Amino acid sequence: MKIKGFFSSAVAAGIRYKDKQDLGMIYSDTPAVTAGVFTRNQVKAAPVLIDQKRLKQGRAQAILVNSGCANACTGKQGMDAAFTTSSLLSSRLKIDDEMVLLSSTGVIGEQLNLPAFRSSMDELVSGLSEDNFEEVANAIMTTDTVQKTAYRTVNIGGHEVKFMGMAKGSGMVMPNMATMLSFVITDVQISFPELQDCLRQATDRTFNRITIDGDTSTNDMVLVMANGTAANAWIDEDNPLDKQVFQDTLECVLKDLALQIVNDGEGASKCITIRVCGARTEEDAELMARTVANSPLVKTAFFGEDANWGRILMAMGRSGVRFNPEAVDVAIGDVVLVREGLAVGEKAEAAATKLLKEKNITVCIDLKDGVGCEEIYTCDFSFDYIKINADYRS
Repeated sequence: MKIKGFFSSAVAAGIRYKDKQDLGMIYSDTPAVTAGVFTRNQVKAAPVLIDQKRLKQGRAQAILVNSGCANACTGKQGMDAAFTTSSLLSSRLKIDDEMVLLSSTGVIGEQLNLPAFRSSMDELVSGLSEDNFEEVANAIMTTDTVQKTAYRTVNIGGHEVKFMGMAKGSGMVMPNMATMLSFVITDVQISFPELQDCLRQATDRTFNRITIDGDTSTNDMVLVMANGTAANAWIDEDNPLDKQVFQDTLECVLKDLALQIVNDGEGASKCITIRVCGARTEEDAELMARTVANSPLVKTAFFGEDANWGRILMAMGRSGVRFNPEAVDVAIGDVVLVREGLAVGEKAEAAATKLLKEKNITVCIDLKDGVGCEEIYTCDFSFDYIKINADYRS
């Protein structure tokens, strides 16, 4: 898929490793309406701080992203280095420096390799093409094992509107947001307030519903650029129907990317949905589902394909959500393991164990205490998760 007016490029700059694509760019040949959401970690990387300020104007033309170095916890030197990379790109594109957004991922606490940026910028700009979106998705990978992209086309007001999205994320993943970067480009014509509102809602329902290990990164961001070349009627406060179509499609793209992140969780062998229903409120349902999803004992049981429902109830009980343990039902897939707080029996556990051998697993918890219902998406903990994170900096 191509979107008129958008171009991208990626190069192997040697920021940390040789012969690996690690520097990418997305470029709009006209200023694009741009919205963003960012990590809520109090420790924020230099690119996050810069982008939060620049996005107040609601427009951007370029995203410069690197892997190999997070440029987080790097002080004034790191901020100066980030501004330098921005200037290197804006001068070559002949655009205002404020129209460049920055993004970094990789090791925390190390300074940017500025010589690598300087020596690669000409090649990066000269390589701009409508066909390099997948190359950028490859350049932002760190411990990811596969690149993550998603594409959608939808009719809005009689006009074809396209979406192209990418993400990276594999570990240090939990909202708000997850440890991840995601960039979406679209040709829709939309006002900044509506785009920002749609992005916040879509992110809350997707990226803020995934967790790999309960840790929130310093660099997380989701950016959406809309250049308006689809020429649909403006989506603004006076056009709620078209806004809803856009909102639904954006959420579909982000959920696709979010589930790809879960499937590629560091060392993961299972993709697990934790669904809590019958809670007093949606907030209670989300809190309980997230607690179960983040439990190391639950996650290791799934890796071991052990239908240990006791660990699930344990996590439920420490979630802080008030419920009646004697009313609870717990099922894996369509196999009920616990009914009204008591074990169903060995046959049910044997049937559930068979389901745990599958890649995609759903845990259903019914509290029978209200109408609140939410889902959280997670993965198991394997031996490889420890191996990957034990020597990540080497």
